Amino acid sequence: MAARRCAGLHPGPLACGGVAVFFIDTSTGQVATQRQLVEAGVAPADALPPKPWHRIQGTGDASTMWYAVMRKQVRDGVYIGALCIRHQEHHASLLQEGWQEVEPASIGV
Repeated sequence: MAARRCAGLHPGPLACGGVAVFFIDTSTGQVATQRQLVEAGVAPADALPPKPWHRIQGTGDASTMWYAVMRKQVRDGVYIGALCIRHQEHHASLLQEGWQEVEPASIGV
């Protein structure tokens, strides 16, 4: 269980529909929650999803009500992701630097 907590894979946040751990497909920019990846058969419930999925750094219980899921294409076929609190300076600076906010409705596999 401790290893799962360190990886941010504890079941608590995923049991509630409003909070999640987010992952980005670094080759396409697609964003999904851990729960969505597990339900789609992309990842096992007790481990990280395979590459090209990468966990977006941030709290393990982020809600899209308060957090914006951001992505940026850094070169052809390579995307990075970030979480930031909505309507704060960091959110505004990411937008100015060319980051795109991922609409909650488009999060999923």
